[in-house]
Amino acid sequence: MTNFKEQAHKILEESLVIDAHFDLLMDVANQRKYGIHKVIENDHLDNFRKGGLNAVVSSLFIESFLTPEISLREALDQISSFYKELEESSDYLMLCKSYEDIIKAKESNKIGIFLSFEGVEPLYNDLDLLDIFYRLGVRFVGLTWSRRNYAGDGSKFLPPDPKKNSNGLSDFGIDLVKKAQSLGMVIDVSHLNDKGFWQVIELSKGPIIASHSDCRKIVNLERNLSDSQIKAIADTDGVIGINAYNKIVSNDPEKANVDDLVKHIDHIVNLVGIEYVGLGFDFCEHLKKFNPQFVNELNPSPSFQVLDNHSNIVLLVEKLLQRGYGEQDIKKILGENFSRVYKKVLIH
Repeated sequence: MTNFKEQAHKILEESLVIDAHFDLLMDVANQRKYGIHKVIENDHLDNFRKGGLNAVVSSLFIESFLTPEISLREALDQISSFYKELEESSDYLMLCKSYEDIIKAKESNKIGIFLSFEGVEPLYNDLDLLDIFYRLGVRFVGLTWSRRNYAGDGSKFLPPDPKKNSNGLSDFGIDLVKKAQSLGMVIDVSHLNDKGFWQVIELSKGPIIASHSDCRKIVNLERNLSDSQIKAIADTDGVIGINAYNKIVSNDPEKANVDDLVKHIDHIVNLVGIEYVGLGFDFCEHLKKFNPQFVNELNPSPSFQVLDNHSNIVLLVEKLLQRGYGEQDIKKILGENFSRVYKKVLIH
């Protein structure tokens, strides 16, 4: 009888494991405002280790009540908090800016952390600020969260409405995509609405990612990707990170489980191939500790993330093995696919 658990742990030990989207720095900044230090080391490192994680892309997310006036200040506070964490936990953490940095992190048994905009509110409509954030280490540009900003309109957690008169990218958004690509930054279309998505595809000069999105064919929400969008991302040699948020994973969200998560992986694999799917779990439960505003605004009804946290990645690997996925294909999903994009785009 096959011992899937042992095999899953072995695969995790051998793999490069990347989570392409995690709301880490908002938690770090909030806790440090209470005088708490070593937040990542004390609250997250154990889960990272248990899950076999090597690298995580941390969002710079700004809550709506802080926009637009305090967006820049809040983003800089998050980055400042992160740099203090790097100093305090230098034995365990490192900033990543390139594919080579992920390899260094794995070889030195550290967790590599990339920085990403989740909505470019901190830039306002000042393109020159992108250079500053680039110098601070930001390498990923998620153009919008599910709201409008100067760059464009975000997607909604609602069924697509073809009659809705929504905007795509603004002129600023178009210029931003062009400049970000020229700097060697990864463009992320998760949370971007359909019109903006297709504008990005037109502008694409290389791989485009959706760091934390699921399949609209399975759960018909604008927040998820249509089959034509999935194919378009694959055509750029990009990757889609599967999101564990129950309300976009399942049509029966209260019962969402790992099987539902695998259905989205299956759909992408069957549609475009194993090379275009990865992990972008969007784990958020940790944000509820110190942030009731986050709970009220983003989660007005009961919600959770399938797997709950990174320590349970092994459960997904077990399920993939049970579904007949081979070790090499699982390794692609765990991190090789996203690392391919990072190696190609993060050139500076």
